[in-house]
Amino acid sequence: MTKMQFRPSTMNKVQSIPSSVAHRRATAAGIEVFYREAGMVGAPKLLLLHGYPASSHQYRNLMPALADRFHLLAPDYPGFGNTGVPDPSNFAYTFDHLAEVVDQLINQIGFTGPMGIYMEGYGGAIGNRLVDRHRDWLQWQIIQNANSYEEGLSSAWAPFKALWSDRNPDTEQAMMSYLEPDGVKLVYTHGHKDLESLSPDNWNMDLFFLASRDAKRAQMDLFYDFRTNIAMFPQWQAAARTYQPETLILWGTNDIFFIPSAGEMYLRDLPDAELVRLDSGHFVVEDSLDDVVTAINTFYDGRVRSSR
Repeated sequence: MTKMQFRPSTMNKVQSIPSSVAHRRATAAGIEVFYREAGMVGAPKLLLLHGYPASSHQYRNLMPALADRFHLLAPDYPGFGNTGVPDPSNFAYTFDHLAEVVDQLINQIGFTGPMGIYMEGYGGAIGNRLVDRHRDWLQWQIIQNANSYEEGLSSAWAPFKALWSDRNPDTEQAMMSYLEPDGVKLVYTHGHKDLESLSPDNWNMDLFFLASRDAKRAQMDLFYDFRTNIAMFPQWQAAARTYQPETLILWGTNDIFFIPSAGEMYLRDLPDAELVRLDSGHFVVEDSLDDVVTAINTFYDGRVRSSR
């Protein structure tokens, strides 16, 4: 692991588009997908993949802060945010399927080719699947509280493991707290020292989107399907060792879902990665935005742009 040196960011001139975030929709895999887009045409691409229980809304502040130098795209997966909830009776809520929808969206709107990928939470499962399909797309990656090591899971995963072992009404009921107000709020607030810095719009909006029976069924299906990500952890670790992508790790060390040292586990397979530990929780962009922006700009200048 090399030491990060902070310095002002610079970039080549590119064709500008409005730096404010645009809110758009496109049809992909038969689904009308909502996405946010910002930045500059011709600038380096950065795909922002969100986690649970969030949506692209989690990047509402990060995107304007990076729009002066990157072309940014942040989709809402089916079952999340403004993309809505396709009927779970005829739409498979699996991580393979969500990755397929994101893949088709990217191709539909022409956001392909070399890019950086910011992966938070569930975004790690989506992003790694995209890279498995398109190895040449990944120029660099930002891993932000997206775990790929089974031993990195905290005790909060106990009810998930029970569900994976035997999905039944009892094990599903044990998971319901993560779909209810106190549980959703806890994901945002756990480990954050200054709760007044956290906007309640986060969990209140997520709860709005989680309110319907179909939404709860979709998320329960994904809770169950997360076991497929665990099975793929060794494959993703092996790919990291083989390809050694330029990697910035931003890790909130007080995450409810992952033990404090989970971010360091990536250094086993990516010894040259930059690791930035943040005294934060699962959503570091909510209380550590300046640190995140500085780290991304500095890493890109020092490790990515200089090697192009």
